[in-house]
Amino acid sequence: MSDTAQRPRKGPPAAPVAGDQVGTGLLLVLGLLAAVAPLAMDLYLPAFPAMAGELSVGTTAVQATLTAFLVGLTAGHLLFGPLSDRLGRRRPLVAGAALCVAAGAVAALAPTAEVLVAARLLQGLGGAAGMVIGRAVVSDLVRGRAAARAFSLMMIVGGVAPVVAPVLGGLLLEPLGWRGLLAIVLALSAVMLLAVLVAVPESRPPELRRPVRSRPDAGRSAPSGLRSRTFLGHGLAFGSAFAVMMAYISASPFVYQVMMGLDATLYGVVFGANALALSVVSALSARLSSSYPVRGLLGTGLAVCLGGCVGTGLLVVTGAPVGWLALTLFVSVASIGLVLGNATALALAAVPRAAGSGSALVGALQFGLAAAVSPLVGLGGEHTAGPMAGVMLAAAVLAVGSFLLADEGEGGGRPAADPAP
Repeated sequence: MSDTAQRPRKGPPAAPVAGDQVGTGLLLVLGLLAAVAPLAMDLYLPAFPAMAGELSVGTTAVQATLTAFLVGLTAGHLLFGPLSDRLGRRRPLVAGAALCVAAGAVAALAPTAEVLVAARLLQGLGGAAGMVIGRAVVSDLVRGRAAARAFSLMMIVGGVAPVVAPVLGGLLLEPLGWRGLLAIVLALSAVMLLAVLVAVPESRPPELRRPVRSRPDAGRSAPSGLRSRTFLGHGLAFGSAFAVMMAYISASPFVYQVMMGLDATLYGVVFGANALALSVVSALSARLSSSYPVRGLLGTGLAVCLGGCVGTGLLVVTGAPVGWLALTLFVSVASIGLVLGNATALALAAVPRAAGSGSALVGALQFGLAAAVSPLVGLGGEHTAGPMAGVMLAAAVLAVGSFLLADEGEGGGRPAADPAP
């Protein structure tokens, strides 16, 4: 009787099917998980002056709330990724989402800057669970081209979120105030927790949840996979391409408003057009991944991104009319839609037995590089695009170099059916 009861395995571990696609509903939920942390990071940026005034602190103390969030986000990736490899995906995901909700409530009601910094640190820590484990769930369920398609569709939400969030924050700041913006983040975190409880299955089978060194075969393959050129090269390409986008986001208010003279409305229009282009190219990447090699799509996106960054650098060096920067920046940002999803799929395909740990390292690279490049773009002051152009070009060169050094890896671009997890 007990043998019969165990044989069907109708629970979540049986969900992966070779060559199958992730269901639309689950994909939307995973996209939400990927978007909450970036929205929480950037939505309140336009409110910094108001926060400094109300909390009676300097700009450094307010900026510390963003730094704390990034530190928590990076640490959360390194915590929840390996934890999900050992305990399964759902329990750490629920715990992280619950922590994000609790910390979000404290942040929205914080009476002092010190309390706000601590709450933002914990909010980033919990918010990381949705990003890192969401990627691991996709890697559990599908491989190869199906994974590339799923990641590209997720990036439509998760990749656009940090680009759109400051614009939304600027529009909502006056009617809602900075606490209202943080209340929106709290509401999104609560929706994330509810969606996890209702819609996200346990995708990691129990037999794979033991520590990897307890398995004779996995003890060698998982660590070596995390050190392989395939994983590290594609993971670093992902993080470097994201750094290109973060350098653009950080410098865009000065480039568009101070140097080009656009008002806030036109700045929002141009910024939104670039975000729309990123979304369209991400959707195009998802469609093309069923017909073209994933690695080829990634290489194309990186080449176009590098070309846009070279163009930006040439315009700055030659002193060309500043308006031309809008074109090269558009090309650089839009091309990243071909990069993020495909690079994630190729990196995690190299570590199928340790997708959580692999996703953690990819995310740590992503936000570690983002935190490093964001302050650099303002070193020359607000009347020059030179630091932005230099940082974007350096990050693009690093992304292309990492891609070229990476091995193609199993299932990266072959037209054959994706292997079963």
